[in-house]
Formats: sequence, C-alpha cells, structure tokens
Amino acid sequence: MTTEEVVATAAAAPAIARAAAHHSHTHLVFPNLLDTFRSLLSIIVIALFVLTFVVQPFRIPSESMERTLLVGDFLLVNKSVYGTPGAWHWLLPYEQVSRGDVIVFHFPLDPSDHVVKRVVGVPGDHIRLQNGVVCINGQKQSEPFAIFEGSYQDSFRDQFPAKLYTDPGVDTHWWMQMRHDVQNGELVVPPGKYFVLGDNRNHSRDSRYWGFVPRANVVGLPFFIYFSLHEPSATDATTLPDDRLGHEKSPLDRVMDFARWSRMFRVIH
Repeated sequence: MTTEEVVATAAAAPAIARAAAHHSHTHLVFPNLLDTFRSLLSIIVIALFVLTFVVQPFRIPSESMERTLLVGDFLLVNKSVYGTPGAWHWLLPYEQVSRGDVIVFHFPLDPSDHVVKRVVGVPGDHIRLQNGVVCINGQKQSEPFAIFEGSYQDSFRDQFPAKLYTDPGVDTHWWMQMRHDVQNGELVVPPGKYFVLGDNRNHSRDSRYWGFVPRANVVGLPFFIYFSLHEPSATDATTLPDDRLGHEKSPLDRVMDFARWSRMFRVIH
C-alpha cells in the first residue's frame, strides 16, 4: 500500500466509524393515537366476547353451598361448557349436565336472579329423601361434600311430605305439583329438568322448596375461585366473650384478615 492510500484510509476511518455507530442504534417507534385506539378496541372486543360467551364472574352471597363455596368467594363460571353441540364442537368441548355438577342457573321463580347449587337428580332419576339423605334409583348416595349443621325440625326439608304442609318458604305451585308427582315417596325428574340441592343441606332453599331447574335456565359451570373476601356466614358459631386481654391488630394483620388467601386459585369440585 502506498503512502497516499494509507493517508486516504486513515482519513476515511472516522467517517466509517460514525456510519457504523449510526446504524447500530435502536430506533424507538412510538405508536400514534390511531394505533393505540385500535389496540384498545381489540382488547375491549375480546374481553366482551369472553365475558359474554365464555366466562362470567360471580360472588357468593349466602351460606347454602358451604363448605364447597363460602360467603365472599368470587367465582369464574364457564358459560360455554353446557352449550348445544354444533359446527364448533371440535373447538368447544361441550358436556352434558351431570349428577354431582355444581351449576349456576337462572332462578326459576325469578329469572333475573342467578343461583348456584349442586345437581343431585338428572332426567329420569327416582329421588327419595330419607331423613335428609338422598337416595337415587333406590340407592343411598355418598355425598362427602354435603354437611348437615344443626337446625330446626323441618319434615319438608328431610323428606317429601305426603300430608298437607304449609310453609311460607315453599312455592305454592311447586307444592301442588309435588303432591301429584310424588309416588310412594319418590319423585321422578322429568325430561329436560334437574333437581338441585345446596351442599349446606339444612340451610339451603333449593329444589325441595321451589322445584326443578329447566335445562334452558342453566348458565354454566363454576370452575375457579379467583378471590375470597373474609365475610361472616349466618351459620358461623358464636363464642362467648372472655376476660383475656387483647391488643389492637397491626396494619399487616388487618391486610391479612381482609381475605381468605388460601382459597385463591382453588378449583371447584
């Protein structure tokens, strides 16, 4: 290399270095207002689709499903699982409502209300109540989820009464229908309907008091507890006051007592 070429190369080196540094920088491109609006609109549309057709949140207000579901539990309900099979059956695995399922449904006496109970009788089942114990098709059912807390005597709750019975909590139309439908102490579930009970059997107003749940009223299957507030239940045991000295809870204790953290992300069975 000649002296002139060396001088030319040395002179060009700073320019080459600047060009390389320029090309090595990462350029940040900020979205304009229209792109941001499109992204937000897409998210909103997807969220509305999911909440309308796939899942829906609910909150438990009463103790009728203890200990499976507690007052203050927040649920996600799968609304598509019981859909009618069709062209999309390969994408959405529809299921039949089965005995033992916990379901959310429109209350038959007031469809604007949502209720959650457990299915104990499906179409064709012969149901008998023996002192509160459920018998299906002649066999006593093993129900580990059911609890029987102390309560007042109620023959209507523990069996299908054969005699005249008056109770303001019993729907009149259901009472008349049941007197006709119960044969030899058994109630047969008609086609397209379900017999449901609360897991807290002595503290639940369910099919024993107002009748069957039509298939068209079923909303979905609760599958997940995503949060749970620490709220009292009407059936909580009360304790007598004592003379032990106490102290104010710390801010951290108040935060920890705010919710039932151990119930978060629990699968419902």
